[in-house]
Amino acid sequence: MKQTKSTCCYCGVGCGVIIHSENDVIVDVKGDPDHPANFGRLCTKGSTLHLTAKLDNRLLYPEMRTRREASRERASWDESLDFVADKFARTIQQYGPDSVAFYISGQLLTEDYYVFNKLAKGLIGTNNVDSNSRLCMSSAVAGYKVTLGSDAPPACYEDIDHTNCLLIAGSNTAFAHPIIFRRIEDAKKANPDLKIIVVDPRRTDTAESADLHLAILPGTDVALFNGMLHVLLWEGMLDNAFIKASTTGFEALKDTVREYTPKMVADICGIKESDILTAAKWFGQGPSLSMYCMGLNQSIYGTDKNAALINLHLATGQIGKPGAGPFSLTGQPNAMGGREVGGMANLMSGHRELSNAAHRAEIAQIWGVDSVPEAAGKTAVEMFDAVKAGEIKAIWIACTNPAHSMPDLNNVLEALNQAELVIVQDAFSNTSTGKYADVLLPASTWGEKEGSVTNSERRITRVNPAVAAPAEARHDWAIMVDFAQRLEQRLGKTATLFPYAATEDIFNEHRETTRGRDLDITGLSYSLLNEQGPQQWPFKPGDAAGKARLYADGVFATADGKARFINTSYKATADKIDARHPLHLLTGRLRDQWHGMSRTGTAAQLFNHVEEPFIYMNPDDMSRRLIKDGDIVRVSNKRGSLVLTVKTTDDIQVTQTYIPMHWGSEFMNGLGVNAMMPPLFDKTSKQPELKHTAIKVEKLTLPWRMTVMRAIRDLSSLQKIRGLLPRFQYATCGLFGRQQHGYAGMLIFKAANDESPDLSLIAEIDAILDMTDDMPLLNYQDDKRGISKRILVESSGGEDSGKKVTGIRLVGETIASDWLKEVMTSGEFTAEVRRWALAPLSAPPTGHSGRGKVVCSCLDVSENEIIDAVSRGADLITLQNKLKCGTQCGSCVPELKKLITVHGKV
Repeated sequence: MKQTKSTCCYCGVGCGVIIHSENDVIVDVKGDPDHPANFGRLCTKGSTLHLTAKLDNRLLYPEMRTRREASRERASWDESLDFVADKFARTIQQYGPDSVAFYISGQLLTEDYYVFNKLAKGLIGTNNVDSNSRLCMSSAVAGYKVTLGSDAPPACYEDIDHTNCLLIAGSNTAFAHPIIFRRIEDAKKANPDLKIIVVDPRRTDTAESADLHLAILPGTDVALFNGMLHVLLWEGMLDNAFIKASTTGFEALKDTVREYTPKMVADICGIKESDILTAAKWFGQGPSLSMYCMGLNQSIYGTDKNAALINLHLATGQIGKPGAGPFSLTGQPNAMGGREVGGMANLMSGHRELSNAAHRAEIAQIWGVDSVPEAAGKTAVEMFDAVKAGEIKAIWIACTNPAHSMPDLNNVLEALNQAELVIVQDAFSNTSTGKYADVLLPASTWGEKEGSVTNSERRITRVNPAVAAPAEARHDWAIMVDFAQRLEQRLGKTATLFPYAATEDIFNEHRETTRGRDLDITGLSYSLLNEQGPQQWPFKPGDAAGKARLYADGVFATADGKARFINTSYKATADKIDARHPLHLLTGRLRDQWHGMSRTGTAAQLFNHVEEPFIYMNPDDMSRRLIKDGDIVRVSNKRGSLVLTVKTTDDIQVTQTYIPMHWGSEFMNGLGVNAMMPPLFDKTSKQPELKHTAIKVEKLTLPWRMTVMRAIRDLSSLQKIRGLLPRFQYATCGLFGRQQHGYAGMLIFKAANDESPDLSLIAEIDAILDMTDDMPLLNYQDDKRGISKRILVESSGGEDSGKKVTGIRLVGETIASDWLKEVMTSGEFTAEVRRWALAPLSAPPTGHSGRGKVVCSCLDVSENEIIDAVSRGADLITLQNKLKCGTQCGSCVPELKKLITVHGKV
């Protein structure tokens, strides 16, 4: 078996992985024990990467259409790239360089990013190249730059081990960055005096583990941080010597925060005055480390939120030393690398500023071009607005899914429909954006790619390919080099700017752009990264290692070497609740899913923790609206609507609701939560407000119901079922179970209408799922009441006892869905199941106890098994010893602790 060292392709923790492959097929993945980001640990998503390395939802061949009204057909690479190069050349010559644009991704490798950036800014002459990192990290970037002078996180993972106060703001770290959270758990165990403060409107798994949870009202972060600074000022807990020697602007900020008394802040934030005092004093004692993510970034005042938190560090001198500093948690695996090469509309390679003439001249010289365009390009929201307005004629989208991830999605879809040319370069065939492509280009993906990535702590890791790209899929950088060379010919260029034969050629050129810059990596090489492992920047020639922490000398990356306090004031969210839209809608992540689920949505066991889209509501809000758990509701505002099932929770406050951001049109009848999000963005970072909007919730009466479950061997039937989702008023589809016995898992499809649909639609579903009359079925048909039930039983090779339930279709009456789902999971076909499977029973027959949802995805341990053990006195150690839950990736440990608290013996 071949072993290859690489990295995980999900979040910005940057975990090292060892890929096991046989015969050019990935068969397993393990954590790399030598990688300093994770020391061998992986979360539920990382540990199941090999399950997503299937080809049944991959793009394998180029497809194109030359007319918008035509269907795409398979084409050769030459046909596709010649067509696109011709179109781009004509568009540029007729309308100018800014008539084309590139929208790329924080999941690309640094070398991919570099070629895209050089193609747009160096060859074409447009700064219209932006990244989905604009949606996740641009406010963190802006916050660092306005305060510390550079986009350079000053802290590192090791600081978790040394801090005495950890402030987590706007991040459900337990779900979004699980391996970081494992390290936090270890630090708390090693140092019980460590104080953990979590700032989040919801009581998340992260908040459950906190010593102090500040459940602030949505968008009030700046008020909280200013209030904490007020207390620190009042209590004399500032580092005045550091402020005087290493900062500017404190006097103006001091005048502002004097107004932010604990009483005033408590009223704004909806928390206790005493909690503000406690948080400030813990932070002031230090060493204090803050970790923050989308809750601060995805806001129209995201830069101010980041700066207000950094102000706390500067005022107390909590920066540049072990256990201290502001530390932004990166959302995507290589958002940092993209920023390093300037792969955004306002940046340039090597942390240079597009607005700086000297910086533009330096890059022009390195690239060998006359100049780099001066005017900033269109950022994400602006880019799609320009496409809609006809200013941008052709848009190239790579490795991202804006038809799912952008705010105000109906506006984005209208833009994609109106564009003259849409090119989508992706590895997967199941994205919403792919539907709008005129040209679809198959790219390589995790396990196949080669290059480098940079994680949240500035650590660069060499990415090595374990297997070859399948069929005609190509590496992203290679696609762009091929296209660029074709475009050069059409634009009359006699020499190429893209002479790259391998990723190392690109890395070496990128490396040269960093010489003398704050992120100088001229001491690094592919061979060094392969031999000595991942390294942090800066890393200059002669260095034995990179810098773990920045600004230890009190000198910052500004003109005068001093950090800047930013005079921040609290301002409310873009959308505000009112009589028409009386509820706050918050968004966030699930533990076992990633972004738009184009990858995680192919692994059945990653659905077992949360199987379908819900809106979570506080019980009081549900009671006022006569809504019960499991009811179907319409969620809406002026921009869009969704039809969802309600789930009750005490984890959110009255007037607040919550919908995870992952679910989109691939898994439900609806565009997803982002359809309702405002397109407004931060004036500095241009990052949109994707965490909050105002909504109303209305209960729907949809008496006709259907539930279908089917064991599937590949994802083709799931793809076909997705095409039927819009034909129902409410519909969801997904997976459950595990990949085993030759099956890819179990498909589940739920639908509801106000009246029964045409029988031909049910027949179409039966045909797609191979549950037709000629199959071995248990049948029940009541035409008068509109009820039809089918149980598919297939032989597993033995006698009757060896038969398995491999399909269930309930139409018109679905009371038995839950316990029949348990039967599907086990596959067991017993005499009791035969007797009662078609009966309208909400509870299982004798001998079939329900398992409840799966809590431990790694080892398939369910909630009811855990509750049963806890009710008999089991603590965490006992659960881990007996049931083994929480002993592999550890992602379920916070939930185990919560179940012990709720169900344990007093």
